[in-house]
Amino acid sequence: MFKKFVLITLGLALGLSACGPQGVPDAPLAKVKLPLGYIPNIQFAPLYVAVEKGYFAEAGVEVEFDYSFETDAVALVGADELQFAVVSGEQVLLARAQGLPVVYVAAWYQQYPVAVVSKAAEGIATPADLKGKKIGLPGLFGANYIGLEALLFSAGLTDADVTLDSIGFNQVEALATDQEQAVSVYAANEPVQLRAQGFDLNEMRVADYVQLASNGLITNEKTSVENPDLVRRMAEAILKGLADTIADPDEAFELSRTHIPNLAELDETVQKQVLARSIELWQAERLGYSDMQAWENMQDTLLKMGLLSAPLELDRAFTNEFVP
Repeated sequence: MFKKFVLITLGLALGLSACGPQGVPDAPLAKVKLPLGYIPNIQFAPLYVAVEKGYFAEAGVEVEFDYSFETDAVALVGADELQFAVVSGEQVLLARAQGLPVVYVAAWYQQYPVAVVSKAAEGIATPADLKGKKIGLPGLFGANYIGLEALLFSAGLTDADVTLDSIGFNQVEALATDQEQAVSVYAANEPVQLRAQGFDLNEMRVADYVQLASNGLITNEKTSVENPDLVRRMAEAILKGLADTIADPDEAFELSRTHIPNLAELDETVQKQVLARSIELWQAERLGYSDMQAWENMQDTLLKMGLLSAPLELDRAFTNEFVP
């Protein structure tokens, strides 16, 4: 989850519907454009389930998914031009360091979803083995970059010890054709595709080395203070879809079909494996809950990278008050 595709200009509008919050007839239905940071994909099944099962409608929300750049979405939420977005944890801290009052209100991923994969023949079995290697990633931004840096730091390495190659979202092709010795990917997606093509891989998941604040729902301080009920209803609708997806992946897969235009053209077995691996990253005793340690670890990583110049007030960057 947590990748970027189309530049956007977004706004928020209000509309009317015959059914509003909690099923109240004729109540206004809030139209929310929700940036997701990647193309339509089975990894967004919980959101599609929430639409198809009416959870957003019950919450008084008409949601429109926007597959756009994560960094742009954070800026728009911070400027109150947009009320919500789904982003990865580092984006929240980086935005707040720039004075953007964004707040993380519901955790989706409980494990950081990034991994670094390589062909087994390369012999890259631990983060230390990345020294001297050429590593492909979408660019020097976002979760793929932060996750890779976290792995490097875990082995005492820096960017100077490797060659970073910005290749866009072409990690599968780049590794398959030996353009790269390793690639930074989403653990639930590209490794499944590569193994389906018959490649023997070594995979290092960031979550196996460090717990970091991961992808979730953000809003801004103004919305959380002036319209907390909307924030709560958005979080609840998403978490209901998440719970249903975890409970019944096959149903979630079917409900996602209308939201993924090319799903019928893809290998269904592979896509169901992607969903299954995603669910492993989502599961928790309390869905939506954020752990302070994960945020402290994320801040430490960003400080080491030099992306943060000083510690932030973490208890203002995230909250669990909207989590059911």
